[in-house]
Amino acid sequence: MCLGVPGRVIDVQGFTATVEFWGVRREIRLDVVDEPVAPGDYVLNHVGFAIRRIPEAEIAETLALYELLLREAEGDMMAADVRGEIEASSTGPVP
Repeated sequence: MCLGVPGRVIDVQGFTATVEFWGVRREIRLDVVDEPVAPGDYVLNHVGFAIRRIPEAEIAETLALYELLLREAEGDMMAADVRGEIEASSTGPVP
Protein backbone atom coordinates (compact mmCIF):
# COMPACT_ATOMS: atom_id res chain seq x y z
CA MET A 1 0.00 0.00 0.00
CA CYS A 2 1.24 3.50 -0.78
CA LEU A 3 0.17 6.56 1.14
CA GLY A 4 0.47 10.29 0.69
CA VAL A 5 2.21 12.20 3.46
CA PRO A 6 0.77 15.60 4.45
CA GLY A 7 2.99 18.66 4.40
CA ARG A 8 2.72 22.45 4.46
CA VAL A 9 3.68 24.38 1.34
CA ILE A 10 6.41 26.92 2.10
CA ASP A 11 7.14 28.25 -1.40
CA VAL A 12 5.97 27.67 -4.96
CA GLN A 13 8.12 28.20 -8.06
CA GLY A 14 6.31 27.08 -11.19
CA PHE A 15 5.66 23.33 -10.93
CA THR A 16 7.94 22.88 -7.90
CA ALA A 17 7.15 23.57 -4.26
CA THR A 18 9.13 23.55 -1.05
CA VAL A 19 7.05 21.60 1.44
CA GLU A 20 7.66 20.97 5.15
CA PHE A 21 6.99 17.52 6.61
CA TRP A 22 7.41 17.33 10.39
CA GLY A 23 10.25 19.85 10.33
CA VAL A 24 11.90 18.48 7.16
CA ARG A 25 11.75 20.62 4.02
CA ARG A 26 11.81 18.95 0.62
CA GLU A 27 11.21 19.97 -2.97
CA ILE A 28 8.21 18.26 -4.58
CA ARG A 29 6.56 18.47 -7.98
CA LEU A 30 3.11 19.97 -8.58
CA ASP A 31 2.45 18.43 -12.00
CA VAL A 32 -0.37 16.13 -10.87
CA VAL A 33 -1.95 17.94 -7.90
CA ASP A 34 -5.72 18.23 -8.20
CA GLU A 35 -5.85 22.04 -7.87
CA PRO A 36 -3.49 25.04 -7.58
CA VAL A 37 -1.56 25.42 -4.32
CA ALA A 38 0.00 28.41 -2.58
CA PRO A 39 2.26 28.94 0.42
CA GLY A 40 0.40 27.96 3.58
CA ASP A 41 -1.66 25.26 1.86
CA TYR A 42 -1.29 21.62 2.84
CA VAL A 43 -0.82 18.87 0.27
CA LEU A 44 -0.50 15.10 0.25
CA ASN A 45 2.91 14.09 -1.12
CA HIS A 46 3.52 10.73 -2.74
CA VAL A 47 7.02 9.88 -4.00
CA GLY A 48 7.90 13.52 -4.60
CA PHE A 49 4.61 14.63 -6.17
CA ALA A 50 1.77 16.57 -4.59
CA ILE A 51 -1.28 14.47 -5.42
CA ARG A 52 -3.99 16.39 -3.56
CA ARG A 53 -4.45 19.75 -1.89
CA ILE A 54 -5.92 19.16 1.57
CA PRO A 55 -9.00 21.36 2.10
CA GLU A 56 -8.54 23.82 4.97
CA ALA A 57 -11.41 22.24 6.91
CA GLU A 58 -9.60 18.87 6.86
CA ILE A 59 -6.05 19.95 7.78
CA ALA A 60 -6.26 19.61 11.58
CA GLU A 61 -7.99 16.24 11.39
CA THR A 62 -5.57 14.91 8.77
CA LEU A 63 -2.47 15.98 10.72
CA ALA A 64 -3.89 14.58 13.96
CA LEU A 65 -4.55 11.24 12.27
CA TYR A 66 -0.98 10.99 10.95
CA GLU A 67 0.51 12.06 14.30
CA LEU A 68 -1.54 9.37 16.04
CA LEU A 69 -0.57 6.80 13.46
CA LEU A 70 3.13 7.56 13.79
CA ARG A 71 3.03 7.71 17.58
CA GLU A 72 0.92 4.70 18.48
CA ALA A 73 1.12 2.23 15.62
CA GLU A 74 4.58 0.83 16.27
CA GLY A 75 5.05 -2.19 14.03
CA ASP A 76 1.90 -1.45 12.02
CA MET A 77 2.37 -1.77 8.26
CA MET A 78 0.50 1.46 7.52
CA ALA A 79 2.62 3.40 10.02
CA ALA A 80 5.76 1.85 8.54
CA ASP A 81 4.60 3.00 5.10
CA VAL A 82 4.10 6.58 6.32
CA ARG A 83 7.50 6.56 8.03
CA GLY A 84 9.04 5.20 4.84
CA GLU A 85 7.49 8.00 2.78
CA ILE A 86 8.79 10.64 5.19
CA GLU A 87 12.25 9.08 5.36
CA ALA A 88 12.42 8.79 1.58
CA SER A 89 11.90 12.54 1.31
CA SER A 90 14.22 13.46 4.20
CA THR A 91 17.87 13.25 5.08
CA GLY A 92 17.44 11.18 8.22
CA PRO A 93 15.20 8.79 10.14
CA VAL A 94 11.84 9.81 11.52
CA PRO A 95 11.82 10.05 15.33
